[in-house]
Amino acid sequence: MPKLYIQPLTFAPSPQVVEGKDRMPGGVRLAGTMVYAREFAILIRSDSGPIISREIVRTEDLAAALARLPAPLVEEGQRQWSNLRMAHRPLELQLGSGEVRTIRLDQPQVMGILNVTPDSFSDGGQNSGMGGEVDVEAAVSRGVDMLEAGAAIIDIGGESTRPGAKVVWEGDEAKRVVPVIERLANGGAAVSVDTRKAAVMEAALEAGARIVNDVSALSHDPRSAEVVADAQVPVVLMHAPGTGDDLHADANYGNVVLDVFDALRERRDTAMAAGIRRDNIVLDPGIGFGKSVAENLALLNALPLFHALGQPLLLGVSRKRFIGALSKEAPADQRLAGSLAVATLAADMGVQMFRVHDAAETMQAMHVWRGLRDGALTDFTQLPRD
Repeated sequence: MPKLYIQPLTFAPSPQVVEGKDRMPGGVRLAGTMVYAREFAILIRSDSGPIISREIVRTEDLAAALARLPAPLVEEGQRQWSNLRMAHRPLELQLGSGEVRTIRLDQPQVMGILNVTPDSFSDGGQNSGMGGEVDVEAAVSRGVDMLEAGAAIIDIGGESTRPGAKVVWEGDEAKRVVPVIERLANGGAAVSVDTRKAAVMEAALEAGARIVNDVSALSHDPRSAEVVADAQVPVVLMHAPGTGDDLHADANYGNVVLDVFDALRERRDTAMAAGIRRDNIVLDPGIGFGKSVAENLALLNALPLFHALGQPLLLGVSRKRFIGALSKEAPADQRLAGSLAVATLAADMGVQMFRVHDAAETMQAMHVWRGLRDGALTDFTQLPRD
């Protein structure tokens, strides 16, 4: 059966910039963010095959265009159109102190990366002692620095998922992350745990983590969906092609953008069927996981399409290899400028959350971005109304 996708194409910094019929604002607010979309492509694809039709329509004509579709596609089209205009509820995190931390999704939020591993691709070993054990004080200090810079969430991981990294036994992984989670959570931080193992999720949640960030989208461990559902905490479902220990394996795309879209939709629906609330699900297209430079760039340029899934989006591109590939093979610790360039592009496309190594620099970029958006709400080109 053919599949349908609605891709936002053109954008404006404010709703007043473009006019539709009867001099009314011609754009719609995308996913409840400060981004306004004007034109859309309605794509129809044969079942997991090539795109067979593409129609470009303006906001005011989209409902009529959907009504002209073949009957089996109308409902899906209406669902995606509703998703694109959906304003997402904030994430509500019940902290151990009893405080409820609210993370708004109408503006970009930063998730700071805190790896307590000896072998992560960018910052491996920075929070380890001479013998490779976790330096809790150094890790906590790094987390506090990111919080003071404005990071909303600290994402703590105890297993590297770079290509070729060794699998870490769940007991060792929990031993790495739990002391750091406890310290930061007890200090009032909103903490997520970056893991694909149910036992580590349980230990982290007990220690005070309030978000699960699973690079396997809850597919690696058969118990993980149950753990998240029972805890009723937000979860990030990331796309990766590998189904075993190597998340980068088995990458074979017909159309990388639409294949990732379909895969994330399936994982979202599976998570909901397991009892996870829809408003607790965040999606991540998995930049750099089993994708070539060209495929990463295709996904980044098509990010607005993923709002049609009706979930908040998280993007993790900080210091990734494709930035080095586009920058004369700059090493990981010299990819800040490229990381900020991609984050700003993604903010222009309505992405709500950014997982980054450089929290202070990213927060500054997002503050400037927000100032520009606020300023655009007063449009100097507007003519007087009759």
